[in-house]
Amino acid sequence: MEKELNPSMFIGVGGGEIISFGAGQPDLPPPKEIYDVLHNAHNNFRYGLIQGNENLRAALSKQYPGSDKDDFIITNGASEALDLVLRVIGKGGGKVLLHKPYYYSYPPLVRAAGLEPVYTETINGKIDLADFKEKIKDCKAFLINSPSNPTGRIQDVETLKEIERITKEREIILISDEVYKDMIYERENYLLSGPQVVTINSFSKTFAMCGFRVGYLYSNDKSIVKNVIDLKTHTSMNTNTLAQEMAYVATTVPKEYLEKGLKIWKERRDLICKGLKDMGLDFWKPEGAFYVLPKVDNPKKAVLELFEKHKVITYLGDWFGAPGRIRLSYALDKEKIEEGLKRIKEYLGK
Repeated sequence: MEKELNPSMFIGVGGGEIISFGAGQPDLPPPKEIYDVLHNAHNNFRYGLIQGNENLRAALSKQYPGSDKDDFIITNGASEALDLVLRVIGKGGGKVLLHKPYYYSYPPLVRAAGLEPVYTETINGKIDLADFKEKIKDCKAFLINSPSNPTGRIQDVETLKEIERITKEREIILISDEVYKDMIYERENYLLSGPQVVTINSFSKTFAMCGFRVGYLYSNDKSIVKNVIDLKTHTSMNTNTLAQEMAYVATTVPKEYLEKGLKIWKERRDLICKGLKDMGLDFWKPEGAFYVLPKVDNPKKAVLELFEKHKVITYLGDWFGAPGRIRLSYALDKEKIEEGLKRIKEYLGK
C-alpha cells in the first residue's frame, strides 16, 4: 500500500540530525521585553474579556487608521480568527474564492464552515485579475494571503487596489490574512481597507510567539465583530490573558527589532535561492514571508525519501494546491540551510 502523506506527520518533528524545511515557525528570539510580563503573572489567572484585553486592542487600533479598539477581537492565533469569521459568514452557504497556491488549512476551514471553496489561478504566484474577475462574481467572500504561504510572493499594489475596489463595489467580504505583513523584502506593506475588509493577523510570525497563540481579527463591520464575539463566547471564550499581556508589550518594542529580523530573513532568502538555482531548480523568488516552492520530479517520492533517507523535512506542494512542487521554509539558521541544501543536492544526484 502506498504510504499516505499529510502535514501532521511532520509538525513538531525535529532535533538530532533532522533538518526541517517544514513548519513555518520563526527561530529568531522573541523581544526580550515580553519576559518581564512573567513577573506579574499573578494578575492573569482569572477569566478575561471574550473580545480581548482592552490595552492590547487599543494598541492595535493605533496601527490601523480609522479603527477603534472595539473593532478588534483577540483570538487563539490567526487560525481561530479565520475559523470564526468563516463560520459567521457561512450561514446560508455560499462560495469562498481562494487563490492558488493557498495555505493548506484554507479549504478544510471553508468546508467546515458550510461554504464551498473555489479557486482563482495565479501567474508566477501573482493573481490573474482576469480570472479573478470571472470567478468572484458569485462568491460570498475572497480570502487573500499576501505575502503568501507557500510561495513567499506578494501581490502587486495595483492588483490589491483593484481587488479592494471590486469587492467593495459588489459588497463581497474581503478576508485579508496578513500574518507575514512585517516580512516584506521589496516594498512597504499595502494595507487593504474598507467596510468589506476583515483583517486577520497574529503575533506568531512577526514576534516569534507561535506557542503563545495570540492572533486577532479587525473589521469595521460591527455585525461581523458582534457575531464572532457571540460565537467565541461558546467556544474558546477568552484568549490566554498572560499571552495577551506579552503581546501588548510586543507592540511597544523598538522598530529596530523588526528591521533586524527582516535583514536576517532576506539573507536567508538569498542563500536558499542561490542554492536551489545552482541545482537548476525552477521556483518563484520569494518577496516576503520565509517560503520557497521549487519544482521537482515526483514530489511525493522526493518528500518521502528526503525524510527517510536524508533526514530532511519538506512539504508536499499538493497540500497547497501546487502539484509538481515542494515547499521549503527557511526559518532556520544559515548553517542548517546550507546542510539541508547539501542533502537535497545529494538526493537529486547533482
